[in-house]
Amino acid sequence: MQSFRVNGYDMAYLEVGDGPPLVCVHGTLGDFRTWYSVLGPLSKSHRVISVSLRHFFPEHWDAVGDDYRVAQHVADMIAFIEQVRPAPVDLMGHSRGGHIAFRVAQARPDLLRKLVLAEPGGDLDASLPVPEGTPAYPPLAARTARSVEMIRAGDIEGALQNFYEGIEGDGSWRRVPAAAKQQLRDNTLTFLGQINEQRRPYTLADAQAIRTPTLLIGGGATTGSLSVMWRVLAEHIAGARTAVIANAGHWMFEQAPLEYGEEVNRFLAE
Repeated sequence: MQSFRVNGYDMAYLEVGDGPPLVCVHGTLGDFRTWYSVLGPLSKSHRVISVSLRHFFPEHWDAVGDDYRVAQHVADMIAFIEQVRPAPVDLMGHSRGGHIAFRVAQARPDLLRKLVLAEPGGDLDASLPVPEGTPAYPPLAARTARSVEMIRAGDIEGALQNFYEGIEGDGSWRRVPAAAKQQLRDNTLTFLGQINEQRRPYTLADAQAIRTPTLLIGGGATTGSLSVMWRVLAEHIAGARTAVIANAGHWMFEQAPLEYGEEVNRFLAE
C-alpha cells in the first residue's frame, strides 16, 4: 500500500504491474480491494493503480465531518491523477466511482487518455429520458436511506444485505464470498456520509461534454436503474463504445473477471 497527499488527505492506493497507468475508482462500500479479481488480467499490459477514496478503508471513518461529498472525491481524484506519471492516464470507475470518473472526465479531459465506466451510478435528469417502455424502477437512494436507518439502529448486517440485494436481487447476499463481505463491512459508516453527498444528476449537456474515448460496460444480468443508465449515457457520449458481460450483475468484474478484463484490455489497446 502506498499513498499520495491530496487536498490535505493521505489517499491510499495499490499498484500492480508495468506499463501505462490505469487508475481504478471503486464504488459505494468499496476501496482499493474492489478490483482484486481483475488485477491479474489488467496488469498484464498496464500499471494498475487502485485507489481508496477519502474516508474509505484503510481509514476507519467515524462519519464525523462534512467532507464526504461527490465534489470532494472528484477534486481528490483530479489531484491524485495530477501526480501519476506518465500522463495522461486511463481511468476506470465502477458504480459511484463511475460517476466520479465521469465528473473527472468532464472537468479535466486533459488528464485522461481513455475512460471506462462500469455501470456508473447516479440519476438521469429530464434531458436524458429513458427509452420508451422501460419499467419504472425504485431509486437506489431509497435503499440507501433504509440501510442508513438500519446502521443507526445497530443492524450492520441487515443494512448491507438490504443494499446489496437491492442491486443483485433477493438471496444474493448469502452468495457473496467472505472476503468481499468483509470489505463492505469495513466501509459501512461511509453510508452515513452518502445520504448528504450532494450528487448531481447527469444531464444531456454533461454527456455531450465528454470528449475522452469512452467504454461503458454493463452486466447482462443487472436489473433496475443501473441496467439502464449506462446505456442512456452511451447514446449521448460521442463515439462511446459499449460492452455487456453476459451472466454477470453489477459487480461483473468479480463475477466474470476474465471476460471483463478482455473487454477492458481490448478497448485500451485500440
